[in-house]
Amino acid sequence: MLDKAKTQLDPITVEVIGSALTTIVEEMGKAIIRAAYSTNIKERQDCSTALFDAEGRTIAQAEHIPVHLGSLLGIAEHVFKNHDLSTVRPGDVFVGNDAYTGGGTHLNDIVFLEPIFHGGKLVAWVTNLAHHSDFVDRGHAHIFQEGLRIPPVRLYREGVLQEDLMQLILLNCQVPRERINDFRAQMAANRLGVQRYQALCDKYGAETVRAAGAQVLDYTERRTRAGIAQIPDGTYSFRHDFDSNLVDGVMDLKVVIEVKGDEIFVDFPDAPEQVRAPINMVYTALLATVYFAVKAVVDPDLPANAGFHRPIHVSAPLGSVLNSTPPAAVYSRTDIGQRLVDMIFAALADVVPERIAAASTGGTLLTTSGIHPRTGRFYVYNEMHGGGMGARADKDGLDGVQVNTTNTANLPIEALEIEHPVMVKCYELVQDSGGAGQYRGGMTLRRRVEMLDHTARISAGGTNSIVPPFGLKGGQDGLTARVELSPGAKPLDRRAGILQPGEWVGMVAAGGGGFGDPKKRDRALVERDLREERISRQAAVEIYGLKL
Repeated sequence: MLDKAKTQLDPITVEVIGSALTTIVEEMGKAIIRAAYSTNIKERQDCSTALFDAEGRTIAQAEHIPVHLGSLLGIAEHVFKNHDLSTVRPGDVFVGNDAYTGGGTHLNDIVFLEPIFHGGKLVAWVTNLAHHSDFVDRGHAHIFQEGLRIPPVRLYREGVLQEDLMQLILLNCQVPRERINDFRAQMAANRLGVQRYQALCDKYGAETVRAAGAQVLDYTERRTRAGIAQIPDGTYSFRHDFDSNLVDGVMDLKVVIEVKGDEIFVDFPDAPEQVRAPINMVYTALLATVYFAVKAVVDPDLPANAGFHRPIHVSAPLGSVLNSTPPAAVYSRTDIGQRLVDMIFAALADVVPERIAAASTGGTLLTTSGIHPRTGRFYVYNEMHGGGMGARADKDGLDGVQVNTTNTANLPIEALEIEHPVMVKCYELVQDSGGAGQYRGGMTLRRRVEMLDHTARISAGGTNSIVPPFGLKGGQDGLTARVELSPGAKPLDRRAGILQPGEWVGMVAAGGGGFGDPKKRDRALVERDLREERISRQAAVEIYGLKL
């Protein structure tokens, strides 16, 4: 009988197995979403899945949340460095969430990592992450205030749940009923991934699957290098201000990109020192952000695996907001990450304008919590709001979407109102919110949410309330973000506040920046925008020069 492990790997076999690996992580993602209990996971799909090979290299990641790659990378690296792999057994499951000990990039992202064995040998790892809407009404001066820190530890040993550890975790959660059920969804996804990978090994042989995975990484590296080589050699830079209502004033950020043949070096020199606020990023979060931006520029269809990472080099000063050290708070790390993506795009705008977009909406988050008047239980409603995408060189930005590293789904009004004691008063696109240009920036959204029959603690705000998303090549800036409160409601302090029954909070994220001179916009497009009320009559006349 032919030994499958020694079979010559042809390109078709590599492609088939590579596609199967991608399918496994995509199926795992579907399993989490279908089995999850909380709206943040089952509706907003705030979760990610991946496969690592036996050496801990990413061989497949589902296209869910780009910044989650940082969390997934962290737990694998920590387990490999701090645990004796010879003691790992089938059914062991590591859990972690701590940004500084390898569990995640902020504490709400809880990661499950499980080994895959075949024929008694460790052949791969399966992992998933879900953002748990918990740890609310907390300070964010440092990470000790932000929630329970879990270093990567075994939650299951040989398939047996460590009940004492689970009780420790649940005791520190404010919505434990949601957590235990979401944990079960994550476990179901991992077990599915283990079974699918083992079935693949049964069919082709474990060594063949391993070899095919390695060749997929090499292929991705070659393809990435070829894409980078299409960018002219040189050094490109861009600086811009960043604002957040979690800190006073604005920060000066700069990116310097050097392209050398088929490698790219992304440096953030002189990044501000880490701050006593939750906008800091750990290095793995910075990596995930840069990987997303480079992938978008070089080749959006590239597989997100370790082969893609090889020609990309990222640096930022240790102890800065972009490469923080303990005990810096990190909860809102995507706020600054979103702006970094815009800056990387802008730095390359002169050499590859057809591949980039003007600045898009930043991070805008609304969280409400309190005692649910119908159930008597504590609840948490958490939502990252969509806004406007920046315009491209040949098309308008998309309206009312998540962008860049967040990529969560829309939370339907029906699902929100069924599960939480709130009522959505309006949910609409905002006229004139996209930056004008030859191609218009995407329109943002307004969502107003009223508290029903209870007093709620809220956290509302984000970025771009001072500095708008910038336009490129003569395009105008998008609309700045803002928080709206019902008349009589007490003002917020650094995003935090209290709403009484019947009071509402409104979120308006930023609009996308425009691309190109507005006077060059096709008249038919201006007339369409005016007819569909995307722009006002005043904007049509004064900005675009339309004669009415």
